[in-house]
Amino acid sequence: MNRLWLPLIAAAQMASAQQAPAPAQGGGLVEVNRIAATVNGSPITAKEVGIMLGPEISRLMAEFPRRGPEFERQVKEASDRILQELIDRELIMSEFRKRETKGAHLPQRVVDQEIKRQVTTLYGGSYEKLREELAKARMSMASYEELTREKMIVQAMRQEKFKDAPPPLPGEIQGEFEKVKDTLRDTNKDVLDYRKIFIPRIDPANPLSTPDTQLALAEQIAKEIRDGADFAELAKKNSQDAFAAEGGLQKEVPRTDLSPEFAAILFDSEVGAVIGPLEDPAGFTVAKVERIQKGPAPALTNEIRELMDQRVRARKTAERYDEWIADLRRRAVIDIKIR
Repeated sequence: MNRLWLPLIAAAQMASAQQAPAPAQGGGLVEVNRIAATVNGSPITAKEVGIMLGPEISRLMAEFPRRGPEFERQVKEASDRILQELIDRELIMSEFRKRETKGAHLPQRVVDQEIKRQVTTLYGGSYEKLREELAKARMSMASYEELTREKMIVQAMRQEKFKDAPPPLPGEIQGEFEKVKDTLRDTNKDVLDYRKIFIPRIDPANPLSTPDTQLALAEQIAKEIRDGADFAELAKKNSQDAFAAEGGLQKEVPRTDLSPEFAAILFDSEVGAVIGPLEDPAGFTVAKVERIQKGPAPALTNEIRELMDQRVRARKTAERYDEWIADLRRRAVIDIKIR
């Protein structure tokens, strides 16, 4: 893998609390907070990219145990997209800073209200859960507040720039809601039935086993299932977990009982699809989803209706927004350090 990508991957791994920074040649550590890009002299660090990339890296590492070209391609694609988003954010923040010299500001109480809303919506009202997630991402509360502040400023600047956007037509808000309501659902109430074959990283009954031979075994099992072999029989024969005798079947499993990476892969899969082998620190998993029951979608409340209104307006003004960002880019000095 190109060493230029190691700082981003190392930062992403650190952000998701999965691994230590990747070792560089010569036994040292890769500098994980190097500059990824500068916008008018303001730096965007590899760690900033890595924090946003962390969940995607964790999912890809589970999905591609051997890494390889497809893993690298998807990492690069995700990283490029995130870096461009951060560049756009910095361009808009630069415009806001010009206004700050004339007295414009976002009151701290507004930021506090937004964080309170997020805690209520995403963490069941528990600030302790928020702090736990921030600790996993190696992020302080102050940094989280600053990130929230910047997101709110970018959103406000965009809305102000296009406040004359044509209002949604009758039915467009409902149509937008129907299109995206699944993404707004309470995912903590997702459940599924699935079958699982677990192959440990090292087989305690086979002193000659290695992680590579165990991965090869998992790959062979997955191939046999895709070729028509019975999943339950192979689970009884090969799986080394508590559900092997039941053919690997686990029922009514809440999303919250699974690791975020494993849950994302399973719940995004088609029912009946053979998944894996997936990798985690303990070993390799081949899975097959039998049933998915998603959590309830929210009602179209006034708050959700306002969000849908903003989405429809943003879509209608997307071309003008792109032109505005392109103009900001033309007038800015942007230096991308990692490609």
